[in-house]
Amino acid sequence: MSEPAKDAAQARPVTEVAVGVLVQPDGRYLLAQRPEGKPYAGYWEFPGGKLEKGESVEAALARELHEELGIDVKACHRWHTLEHDYPHAYVRLYFCKVTDWTGEPHGREGQALAWQALPASVEPLLPATIPVLEWLAAE
Repeated sequence: MSEPAKDAAQARPVTEVAVGVLVQPDGRYLLAQRPEGKPYAGYWEFPGGKLEKGESVEAALARELHEELGIDVKACHRWHTLEHDYPHAYVRLYFCKVTDWTGEPHGREGQALAWQALPASVEPLLPATIPVLEWLAAE
């Protein structure tokens, strides 16, 4: 990010978000489609949500994935952090690799889900999702 963009972004409140990169043993990963009524409705992203006051990234991720997907996280670790300046919000995204969970992910908020292999076959992708696919490809 350029210095002027960084200065402008710092003037906006930062929304902290825990994001789950669910990865199966065969390397496939889960994407969710943003539902109607939300910014970027119809775009595909990794599931997750905002941290609540005083909540750790891991606790927020476990809560959000249970609420959104109906799963219980058993093993995850912080992987990458990325800041992105969307028109509606400046976000700090804490991407966590989730390698073990109980339950079968399903869209509890009516969102479509898709297990994907690289390269992703669904589109459009939310802009902050694209670097994550590059990180997965580099492993």
